[in-house]
Amino acid sequence: MIPFNHLGWIFKYIGPLIYPHSIREALCSFLIPVSKSASVLDLGAGTGIMSEFAYACREDLQFTAVDPAEGMLKFSAEYIQTHKANAEALPFDAISFEAILIGEALHHFNDVDKSIQEMVRVLQKEGRLFIYDFDSSTFIGKCLCIAEKILGEPGNFFPPEVLKQKLESHGFSVHITHFGYRYTIAAQLEP
Repeated sequence: MIPFNHLGWIFKYIGPLIYPHSIREALCSFLIPVSKSASVLDLGAGTGIMSEFAYACREDLQFTAVDPAEGMLKFSAEYIQTHKANAEALPFDAISFEAILIGEALHHFNDVDKSIQEMVRVLQKEGRLFIYDFDSSTFIGKCLCIAEKILGEPGNFFPPEVLKQKLESHGFSVHITHFGYRYTIAAQLEP
């Protein structure tokens, strides 16, 4: 298992370097319709890198980061409220967030279906979901999946079309954008 609790300092400094500019632009576009001062959940946040990228686009938003590794969360920016928790059991009331961000983290969730149920529970009506991850149907994506499993991680990588179907079965409308071996999903709960 990857010792994330002891790697926060590394992710804090190299994390921003490995996120492509195109992903940051996609995130900024995703945030345009989000209400002023809305609550945004960064799920599987690590050091809060997705919140930092989102903050660069929208300083008015209220950011909350969740991760099971306190050693990652302690490197989050001071404007991010942090909670140690798993995606499968979020410590929030129903309809608490207008948007959820997940950056390179979904494949670490132990139970993706239970995590999606929790996302639906804490999202407001017509809430939005942004996911950035690696495409396991590509050669590099398959290699990353194998490497993660060797390291003891769940390795729950999905081809984007499979994840789209999962999300649609939970009431989301989904738009996929491909970036080589990476992809983003911009989804919204249907009314």
